[in-house]
Amino acid sequence: MAKRNTEEATIGDVLKAFIGKGKLAKGLDKVDAKNAWLKVMGPGVANYTTEVILERDILYVQLSSSVLREELSYGREKIIRLLNEELGKNLIDKVVLR
Repeated sequence: MAKRNTEEATIGDVLKAFIGKGKLAKGLDKVDAKNAWLKVMGPGVANYTTEVILERDILYVQLSSSVLREELSYGREKIIRLLNEELGKNLIDKVVLR
C-alpha cells in the first residue's frame, strides 16, 4: 500500500509536479513558445506569422513576408533572449525563420 503524503501543498504546486513528470510539460512548452512569440513580437509580426513550432530547442517560424523574414534574421540573438525571458526559462536555443 502506498504511503500517504501528509504535507500540505497548493493546487498549483501539485499540478506543476504532475506536469513536470510526464510528456505534458513538452506539450505545454510548445504552446507557451507560440504564445511568447506572438506576445514578444507584437501584432505587426503576428499578422505575418503563419506557423510557430517548437521542436526540441529550435523554434521554427513560418512568415508570409520575405522582407520581414530578412529584417528579423538580423536580430535572432535578441529575439531568442526576449523569448526565453518571456518563458522564464532557457527553452529556445535557435530560431529558424522560414
